[in-house]
Amino acid sequence: MVGSAREVRVTAAVSPAAQTGEVRQTPLSMALRRFRRNKVGVLSFWVLIVMYVVAIFSGFLSPYSITAQHEDNPYQRPQAVHVVHQGKLMRPFVYGFKKSRDPVTFKSTFAPDMSTPIPILFFVRGEDPAEYGYSLLGVFHSQWHLFGVKGGSYFPLGTDKFGRDLLSRMLVGAQVSLTVGVIGVLISFVIGIVLGGVSGYFGGWVDNLIQRLVEILLSFPRLPILLALSTIIPARWPSTWVYLGIVAVLSLIGWAGLARVVRGQVISARNVDYVQAARGLGASDLRVILRHIMPNLSSFLIVTATLALPGYILGESALSFLGLGIKEPMTSWGLLLKDAQSFETLSLYPWLLLPGILIVISVLAFNFMGDALRDAADTQSR
Repeated sequence: MVGSAREVRVTAAVSPAAQTGEVRQTPLSMALRRFRRNKVGVLSFWVLIVMYVVAIFSGFLSPYSITAQHEDNPYQRPQAVHVVHQGKLMRPFVYGFKKSRDPVTFKSTFAPDMSTPIPILFFVRGEDPAEYGYSLLGVFHSQWHLFGVKGGSYFPLGTDKFGRDLLSRMLVGAQVSLTVGVIGVLISFVIGIVLGGVSGYFGGWVDNLIQRLVEILLSFPRLPILLALSTIIPARWPSTWVYLGIVAVLSLIGWAGLARVVRGQVISARNVDYVQAARGLGASDLRVILRHIMPNLSSFLIVTATLALPGYILGESALSFLGLGIKEPMTSWGLLLKDAQSFETLSLYPWLLLPGILIVISVLAFNFMGDALRDAADTQSR
């Protein structure tokens, strides 16, 4: 009888979830499970991971330095990779080009030279630092590249008007175009979260002052004010300073909308029971904001940041395309598109439009991943 009573008490003490073998899941684990169900969102996530990894190691993955000019190869069309030459199977190679001049238009034309194949080599060290040198993460200087050729030239995606390899400039340009969004979002989010949180939590004259500033910023059309602020950047600044200036300009006009949304979220959160209990127990305002209000806004902020990133990428691309953004010798996708402004140029050299495809892919990937994160953070979704 004693044993039976003890078994009853033990059985009663076991939770229903343990009896059924169910594992208790946290909100984070449930959100991750919902995110993994979204195939488009997961694919977009991995696309962005690949793009950022490629951007980090772009110098190594590029066959040439972005400043290397091949004066004999302006506007050279992309070179295809072959493995069969005169009926024989060979290692991957490319054919060179014979340069000629059109007697009618006097433009340079390139015809494939089928006589001599140029083998593609892997893990190649270039001899000339000006043509092959690069800096990895701004610390390590190297002349090693993933692939290249000896005794010739290889331009997988063609060249621009100065004979610079387009693939190399696209890969290195990803460093600017992709990091502008990340750094810009971080800066604007710090400003927007701080000012929006202070406005919503304290209210009163502080709220009125901050919200009037927000309304003034939001009343200006985005593109004109972006162009006006970008003209303040001195033309004599070094490329790195111009890059930081573009980030600052994008951040200064991007925080206002977030501040207004954060204000509304904080106003709703400050009146819930656990926040009122914390204030009643004597917790400081800073502790209440950091420990009880902001953690509950984390999922909202992550989703908002992901959806805001494409705007910064497009903003930098627009400024650089119009000649008000990134300057040489740096490069970005928008700056590369500057060479493809006329229909005549695009009709003759369509490969110059390739950087625009990368912009579209990155923007769509961020939007798809942001939508997937938003659905995953929605507790009502199934």
